[in-house]
Amino acid sequence: MPFELKIPEVGESITQVEIGEWLKSEGDQAEKDEDVVVIETEKATFELSAPVSGIITKVLKQKGEPASVGEVIGYMEEGKAAEQKIETAAETRAEEAGKAEEKPKDFQKEEERKEFETRAAKPRVLSGREATTERRREPDEVATRGPGERLLGPDEVRPMEPRPEYRKAERAQFKAAPRRPRPPLSREEEAVPLSPMRRQIAKRLVEAQQTAALLTTFNEIDMSEVNSLREQYQAPFQERYEIKLGLMSFFAKAAIDALQLIPQLNAEIRGDLVVYRSYYDIGVAVGSGKGLVVPVLRNAETMSFAEIELAIADFARRAQENQLKLEELQGGTFTISNGGVYGSLLSTPIVNPPQSGILGMHAIQQRPVAREGVVVIRPMMYVALTYDHRIVDGREAVTFLRHIKDAIEDPARMLLEI
Repeated sequence: MPFELKIPEVGESITQVEIGEWLKSEGDQAEKDEDVVVIETEKATFELSAPVSGIITKVLKQKGEPASVGEVIGYMEEGKAAEQKIETAAETRAEEAGKAEEKPKDFQKEEERKEFETRAAKPRVLSGREATTERRREPDEVATRGPGERLLGPDEVRPMEPRPEYRKAERAQFKAAPRRPRPPLSREEEAVPLSPMRRQIAKRLVEAQQTAALLTTFNEIDMSEVNSLREQYQAPFQERYEIKLGLMSFFAKAAIDALQLIPQLNAEIRGDLVVYRSYYDIGVAVGSGKGLVVPVLRNAETMSFAEIELAIADFARRAQENQLKLEELQGGTFTISNGGVYGSLLSTPIVNPPQSGILGMHAIQQRPVAREGVVVIRPMMYVALTYDHRIVDGREAVTFLRHIKDAIEDPARMLLEI
């Protein structure tokens, strides 16, 4: 009895997906619950597993082809794969390995003959005494008599130019190594279709530019206090929670405090209405094998430093494995992006619509700054806030970023909630 491989429900708003990659081919054996095909959606990828242990008998949709939710993309039958296919493949590999090991019978002797001829062709290196004798036998190599048959002194002796045959031998002996051939110049082009996730990213970014009035304001933060705090408590924190105390938890906490102060950055425009939210779902941008994704920390205002760090580490791990769930990537009221992990010193992050703001973190750099009239070297970070000017005024944006700066430069106030 054939079993259908069918596209399941993957999200409320998703009706079409794309076949990413078949992990099993027609005729392959698959165990029950083993992943057989990768499915790509606009937000994430997931694997479709085998409903039974059996053989993939038919593939209806190939890589890159679209498929609708509920559509059958292949069939399976219970049973084991034919052993003949495996044995044939093994025999082929063994035969190829045997051919690779075969050599002509006289190959070793031929190599020895060539090596002997090469050695015989090389000139013999003379010993010191032999070289001296040879030089004495060449009276024209050094001119020892001057005009009028006067015997020249040691300082007046000049070496003669080597004979032409010596020059030829010398050039032949020290001939330059042949140049490596240059790779052929290629001007070919390759057209690769956009993945569903990349298409969705492109759509959202263009939408943000076309619908929102985006502006960016900047500031810089002295990271000395936070770095000192992390260094002081890193060991006990890691011992207790089995996770490192990073920077993102500090910035998430500071952003939540600032959002409570400037609620417009936690709101969105719906038609002619401004919708203010009393909850804080913070999106955290992380890299994945398919591109940048933004999983959401739900109700981040209720989370501790350790809970934030653990959640972000889990997001990052599962993003690399393409294991994030669609519901984890939906929603969000504000986003934090850290381009500093890639070495970015300064950038203008783009708002993720329909949100009204995004905070950009950057690389920490040792820079000279003035403190009470004295130039000192401090670990400094540039921060950027991109906001929708339709709902957020410049004064509010600057105030928000200034609050972030104050909280990070004096983390004790943030911890004491003052």
